[in-house]
Amino acid sequence: MAKILIIDDEPHIRMLLEQTLEELEDEGVELFLAINGQDGLTQIQEEQPDLVFMDVMMPILNGFELCYKVKKELQLNNVYIILLTAKGQEFDKQKGVEVGADVYMTKPFNPDDIVDKARQVLGLE
Repeated sequence: MAKILIIDDEPHIRMLLEQTLEELEDEGVELFLAINGQDGLTQIQEEQPDLVFMDVMMPILNGFELCYKVKKELQLNNVYIILLTAKGQEFDKQKGVEVGADVYMTKPFNPDDIVDKARQVLGLE
């Protein structure tokens, strides 16, 4: 069963992502939620999700730090990470690539793009 983890400290963004992706539950995808980077790290280690949507600006561990821990320190290269941020500057995108993010998407995002990307990553197309 495929697993998607959503990590965002803003409740309305978490809910929007969850509502956007819940249609995939009918196709056997399990959704998990985390409210900050530390909580997200614990969930990644326990659940080994296939796909993670994570915010960059979060308390405790930000998205860049969390991505670095997952990809570089823990070497969990099978976890596909999509960084979501309101910052669309080239510097931030470059930093996302450096810490191991697979994709960098800026907010506001199109829900259809989120579902399409999830389907593609999980092989549900």
